[in-house]
Amino acid sequence: MHDLTGFQRDLLAVVAGLDEPHGLAVKAELEEYYESEIHHGRLYPNLDSLVDKGLVDKGELDQRTNYYTLTRRGRRELTARREWEQQYVDLNE
Repeated sequence: MHDLTGFQRDLLAVVAGLDEPHGLAVKAELEEYYESEIHHGRLYPNLDSLVDKGLVDKGELDQRTNYYTLTRRGRRELTARREWEQQYVDLNE
């Protein structure tokens, strides 16, 4: 996780929270969160980077549409990140 950008960590969280989302579903979620447009030239290279790092798997729905799922490693990394953050941020206080 230490070598991911904040945008890539957000991508990982969105992929984890949706059921086999396609790229446009991920894009829509991030645009709502960021309150600005996410360009394809930013989205897909970052998704591919997560695939290359073994954090996300990419499957094919049809010839034009891919879907994304978190790998076991991706889930472990997200869990470790959450545990690390909780050491410093306690929202229950």
